[in-house]
Amino acid sequence: MRPLVTRRSAARFIFIIGFFLMILGSTFLIASLMNISRVSVLTSFLLVFLGISCAVFATRLNRRSVYLFFAALFVQAGLFLFLHAIHIFPIRLTQTWPLLSVFTGIALFPAGLRRYGMPKINYIVPSAAFVVLGTVLMVFSLDLVSFSFAQFIQAWWHLILLMAGLTLVLFSVGVKQFREPK
Repeated sequence: MRPLVTRRSAARFIFIIGFFLMILGSTFLIASLMNISRVSVLTSFLLVFLGISCAVFATRLNRRSVYLFFAALFVQAGLFLFLHAIHIFPIRLTQTWPLLSVFTGIALFPAGLRRYGMPKINYIVPSAAFVVLGTVLMVFSLDLVSFSFAQFIQAWWHLILLMAGLTLVLFSVGVKQFREPK
């Protein structure tokens, strides 16, 4: 009778647990040396770990692109929160909410590559739209311009409509035409 757990799988599991503990210990060491809240370090570490777990699911178990999307999103969010916790970014966390849109756009691209094996317009256009939207909102969130978002919309609403239409046209070009059943 074959054993339930082989030595090789047990060794892999022990290696993963050891690697997990090493990363956790090093992040808490950095946090204690820099007088940083352990809660923020733990939160960022858990997001990165969740992202790595989703990446494992995407590559090993199910091969679904949705796992890769969440892997990229969680790893980006976790790394950003860690860099923010160690004061690499000297801005308030409440000002960085548009980065979620940027992270979503960046995470869509590898998910599309994984799903189709090559870049497809069905993923490239929404990915670029999320990145551009997040970047524009970030400019207003950080007060890099002297006017408000409402003033920008009032002055440039026609350009926004043009870009929305262009995005929809580019997105619809990549969609295959389906025949309706007779």
